[in-house]
Formats: sequence, structure tokens, C-alpha cells
Amino acid sequence: MTSELEPRKEERFLVHYRLSFKQVCLVTVSFPFLALIICFISAYIFQYDDIHETHCRVFNIVPSISAITGISPQRYIWRISIAFHVGPRLIISAVYRAYHLTLINPLAQNEVQLKAQFWLNMAFWTNVIETGALCGVTYISNRENYAIHEKFFIIFMVSSLVHMLACIKGIKAVGVTRNKTDDDLTKCLQLKQNLLNISLLMTVGLIGFFLEHRLLCHRMAFSMFALCEYIIAFANMAFHVTIIMDFPTEHFMVATKLNNQQEDAKSL
Repeated sequence: MTSELEPRKEERFLVHYRLSFKQVCLVTVSFPFLALIICFISAYIFQYDDIHETHCRVFNIVPSISAITGISPQRYIWRISIAFHVGPRLIISAVYRAYHLTLINPLAQNEVQLKAQFWLNMAFWTNVIETGALCGVTYISNRENYAIHEKFFIIFMVSSLVHMLACIKGIKAVGVTRNKTDDDLTKCLQLKQNLLNISLLMTVGLIGFFLEHRLLCHRMAFSMFALCEYIIAFANMAFHVTIIMDFPTEHFMVATKLNNQQEDAKSL
């Protein structure tokens, strides 16, 4: 019986299709980003009175996202963009969780590993809830059913903030299991934290201006609410785009694992 270990045979794959993970992420977030800009510009130019209609009927200059995506034909542009956005987003979220779970050091204390797993799972499921709520506010507009639209909006806001926090906590916890944090990871975490801080600050402003508009009907209060809403939306998109900092060279692939006979045939 020999004491030497046999070298592990390298697995080979036949790649049928390969797509840059970074490009997938950028294209995925570009759908709602471009659609929001198109809806805003077109609605502001051609349907100014419709998008500024509020129950207080006071002067405002900035329409809400719900206003510009709840009228026709902008609602169809927005709904189509979200339809293309949701599928890849869920796949990206699953890949992101799986990737960071593999980075957890199995030699770290069990409590530390469980903490990292908890935050990574929390980030994944809150992202799923956020995506579902995004579908809700998209396909049930405020003009069709305001009560349900409002509830989906609240769920979206809460799940979005919790997702951001869980992502940051999860990545930090993974770093603790490995007892190291490189410079690139530190920069990524700082960027994520800044975007979370912006979202939290704008959420406070959004709630305050909404109450001012609803209860006091002050001029421009709804415009300030809408401005906070846009900043939150773009901060949210930017936060999700930061995933490309973790996957700068990775690819999505469709491939077939080759067996010995297939490898021999390919070599002929």
C-alpha cells in the first residue's frame, strides 16, 4: 500500500455559452434606471397636469415615481422594464449569497460562522421580498388601488433598508471568519455604508414631507417627498450595482462536464 496520494484529476467542461457577470448586473439595473428617466421626461413634457395632481391641490414641481409610472403610456414602459429586471436580479442575488457562503472559513468558531450565515441568508430573503414588493408597486399602480399600492411601497422601503444592512453585516461577518479584510473589500463596504446612510436619511425626509403634505398641505412638501423618493431609488440601484466589485472577472456559463471518452474524442 503506497503512502503517496494520487493527484486529483482536473475536471473539464465544454462551454456552450458564456456571459460576463458584470455585464449582466449592469444591464439588469439599467432597465429600471433608463425607464425611470424616460417616464419622467416624457410625463413632465406631455402630461404635466396629470402627474402633479394631488389631494391637496397645492403647487408642486417634482412628481412622484408612482405618478410618472402610473399613467399611460409610461406605465407600460415601466412594467416592461421591471419584467426584464426581476428574473436576472433574483439569480444575481442567489449567486451573491452562494459566493459569500463559500468564503466563510470552516475553521472559524461555530458561533462566528452561524452569524455570517444568518446575515447572508437575511440579505438574500429580504432581497426576494424587496423584489416582490417592487413587482407589487409596479403592477398595482396608485391610480388603480392606492391602499394596496401604498402597502407594497412600505414593504419595499423596509425590506430595501434591511437588505442593505444585512449585506454589510454579512460581508463583515465573513471577513471576521477569515481574520482579514483587504483594501478592495474595505472600499466596497464603505461605499455600501454611504449608500445605506443616504437611504436612511432620505427615508426620514420622505416620511416627514409626506406627513407635512398629507396633514398640512404645504406648498412644495410633496415635491420634497418626491425628491427624497428619487434619491432613495437611485441609491438603491447604486447599492445593487456594487456587486460588480465582488465579481469583476466572473462569468455565467452554460457548460457540459466532459467524461473520459468525450475528452479523448475532443483531443482527436
